[in-house]
Amino acid sequence: MTLHRVVVTGLAAITPLGNDLASSWQNLVAGVSGAAPITRFDASAYDTRFACEVKNFDSKPYVAAKLAKRLDRFTLYALSAAMMLMEDAGYTITPEEAGMVSVIIGCGLGGLETLEATHTKLMEQGPSRVSPFFIPTMIANMAAGQVSIATGARGSNVCTTSACASGLHGIGYAASDIMLGRASAAICGGVESTVTPLAVGGFNALKALSTRNDEPAKASRPFDADRDGFVIGEGCGLLLLESLEHATARGARILAEVAGFGASGDAYHMTAPPEDGEGMALAMRAALREAGLDASQIDHINAHATSTGLGDACETTAIKKVLGDHAYKVPITSNKSMIGHCLGAAGGIESVMSVKTILEGVIPPTINLDTPDPVCDLDYTPNVARKTAVGNVLCNSFGFGGTNASLIFKAFAE
Repeated sequence: MTLHRVVVTGLAAITPLGNDLASSWQNLVAGVSGAAPITRFDASAYDTRFACEVKNFDSKPYVAAKLAKRLDRFTLYALSAAMMLMEDAGYTITPEEAGMVSVIIGCGLGGLETLEATHTKLMEQGPSRVSPFFIPTMIANMAAGQVSIATGARGSNVCTTSACASGLHGIGYAASDIMLGRASAAICGGVESTVTPLAVGGFNALKALSTRNDEPAKASRPFDADRDGFVIGEGCGLLLLESLEHATARGARILAEVAGFGASGDAYHMTAPPEDGEGMALAMRAALREAGLDASQIDHINAHATSTGLGDACETTAIKKVLGDHAYKVPITSNKSMIGHCLGAAGGIESVMSVKTILEGVIPPTINLDTPDPVCDLDYTPNVARKTAVGNVLCNSFGFGGTNASLIFKAFAE
């Protein structure tokens, strides 16, 4: 079997820091926080009253008004980002190659906003008022489905749903399909939009969210001793992956290469990782093995690092297990310190930013790292971005259910 090299030829993002990749990257490098009081609903009775919302997004340039009315917010983000992606990649799918172009977009929860609004209408007005578009609007795979319809991609059409690892799993499995020759190209990444009463209430009940209501911009503080939970976020991050042969044949601009993918399970607990971080370490080792890299060759880690007490400490432990002494030499960052935890979209957005780090030679900071936790004793690029050449980036995503994913992106070389 011939294994194909997998390259990145397009990037797109809609985040709490900007409605496109350029503004999102600029604000990420500048250390801007996307956290602010919740505007989607009255959160005055909630323990947490702030979030990292996407702000003032307008889908009209990308999605027809009639269709937009039938889509949940998460699908609008994905469809809009897909249009940006194809433009960035300079790629139009032809009918002849459509069957070899996949769409694999991770999503953790799907159309929760639609679900909550429809349930309210059902309870108040009865079943006759439930929209015939309710189910197809809500289901988590509709982002991938609508992107397939819009772009003409007729290969695998899949939604990976693995909690907060959904987006990274989507990219990893898309890359695997291309590597094995099952696809020549793939639109992949992650999307989520769950800044809703039920989601915020549910995470509050778990005691998972920060309650720093008086200082939202300082609430997400990965690896800091004063962290008190994550900040819920939303958005979309997509990549266009292609086999090197396909990209070269169409004269594509190659941005980076997907070097290795690893996935694992903790087999431990519904919501908590084991303190030894072994499940996380398994995923990282698997990614290194597939990439054919030694741990000492990792130049940067885009950490999962959600700003929870146990999670950040476990990831630090896992990184030390995998990288050994090199762990103390590798600059690490948490994009979530600025964009919040975008759940199923996290791995997609953070993969986009990992590729940008390679291209720009700039590592975004981990903001709000003012009082380092003694247990978290690595180099987390505190508060100020760092200019440095980056060849190999390890990107991590971990989720409830003990699901783990790691991807390695590397600078492209012939």
